Amino acid sequence: MTITSHRALKNGPLRQVTDLARTTPGVLGALALLLIVVGVTAGVFSAISVQRRAQALEDLASRSGPLSVAAQEIYRSLSDADATASGAFLAGGLEPAGVRTRFEQDIAQASNALAIAVAARETSDVTAANSPLATLSGQLPVYTGLVETARVNNRQGLPLGIAYQREASNLMRTQLLPAAQQLYDAEVSRVSADQDRAGGFPIAELLLGLSVLAVLVVAQVYVRRRTNRVFNIGLIAATGAAVISLLWVSIATFSVISSVDDSRVEGSSQVDVLARARIATLQARADETLTLVARGTGKVYQDDYVQVSTKLAGLINEASAKATDGAVSGEINSARANSQAWAKAHDEIRKQDDGGNYTAAVRLAIAAVPEGSGTAFDNLDADLREAIDRTRAAFNARVADASGALGGTVVVVSLLAIVVAVGATAGIWQRLKEYR
Repeated sequence: MTITSHRALKNGPLRQVTDLARTTPGVLGALALLLIVVGVTAGVFSAISVQRRAQALEDLASRSGPLSVAAQEIYRSLSDADATASGAFLAGGLEPAGVRTRFEQDIAQASNALAIAVAARETSDVTAANSPLATLSGQLPVYTGLVETARVNNRQGLPLGIAYQREASNLMRTQLLPAAQQLYDAEVSRVSADQDRAGGFPIAELLLGLSVLAVLVVAQVYVRRRTNRVFNIGLIAATGAAVISLLWVSIATFSVISSVDDSRVEGSSQVDVLARARIATLQARADETLTLVARGTGKVYQDDYVQVSTKLAGLINEASAKATDGAVSGEINSARANSQAWAKAHDEIRKQDDGGNYTAAVRLAIAAVPEGSGTAFDNLDADLREAIDRTRAAFNARVADASGALGGTVVVVSLLAIVVAVGATAGIWQRLKEYR
């Protein structure tokens, strides 16, 4: 660039812009532009942030929450089906109609819950090799086929039936239940992630809102000093809109944070512990029946029963400590009492079986008698199911509260951002006209 052209540029448009920036109209124009940019940016960002929270809450209510329930139902139904199928062998010959009905209902419920999980996932999640859904979808028909074969042989009095039932239980324990557990853990993680998204602290929203207020205050101070006007209606309106927007977003967001935290404490945290307790209950029941089915060779099942029972006692204590509702506490206390009754019945079963009185042991295990382990197990399972239903209802209620707190926030924030931009522009334009 030549010296002449450089001087021309210096004395041309650039010089004019520089000179204008040093004048009051130039500063006022820059402030107006800054207020428009900051106000609209803050409004758009806040609206997007609120919408993201709303979407996270929608996912909790319609996706991750229900899917975690479906995953839990898959595990529960499969585990109960296995325990029921194993217990049917203890009756010998044709199993009672109620036992058969319970098994069929468990398989139907597991299949329905699996269909829900499959429909909600991407195709790649279902077809991927060794994925939980692929394992469950592929191996559940194999399991039911083995159980049916075992049932046919058992009705004919053939010892081969026990072998098929053991194979079915082995498939359940080594493939189906681990896949169901993996699916449940994944869905619980999704619930937690959605709660984190919905209940995150609104740092950016608050900083942007405060930045808008700060720029408005600076603009009003400058205008007052330069024009000796105490009030500027446009800037006051813009400031009021910015304050309302900041308060609205803050109140709505902190209400959401509070409700989401409650959904953890009163809902998902308790549901998870209670669900794991119910799973342990079903595992222990399967171990108890398989120990008898094995006829003297079931030490591995008895050892697992002892471990799972210890785990169950710990989970019941943990659930009791986390309970926030009196009705839930009552169900947990009842569950503890039924768990102790079951342990007592199990000890008697082992005493009879180890003493050679297999028939008495089987009666205590499957007969509908007050002192039997089957009765205590059913009562314990019912207690845990009721507690889970109550805490899940609390979870859904808190999520609904959070969604309600955000109602209309996106629209209000967007409109107030427009008011900030229009008010600031109108207020400064009134002052700019004085310099014409």
